[in-house]
Amino acid sequence: MQKTRWTALMGFILILAASGPALAHTPVCSCYGIGDGTVVCEGGFSDGSSAAGVEVRVVAEDGKVLEKGKMNDFSEFEFDQPEVPYTVIFDAGKGHEVEIPGEKID
Repeated sequence: MQKTRWTALMGFILILAASGPALAHTPVCSCYGIGDGTVVCEGGFSDGSSAAGVEVRVVAEDGKVLEKGKMNDFSEFEFDQPEVPYTVIFDAGKGHEVEIPGEKID
């Protein structure tokens, strides 16, 4: 009887351990040009939660911040495409950053 409880407890612990990664939410962000010199970035999390209020920075190669703002209520951030090489940083906190080099944005 006690062996059955021990086995059930171990099974429960294994299920909890295995479900950890599934409960995590990973930041996702993609950016694209809309054809008029403007870039739109859409962000969110793998669990479907909104990215409204998440900070976004557009940074030049020398580290200078070209644009800085937050995702709007639709989890979007829009900016004029810089004429210098740049990177978009979606910053949802430590370990939750997404960097998109400007050359990968169409």
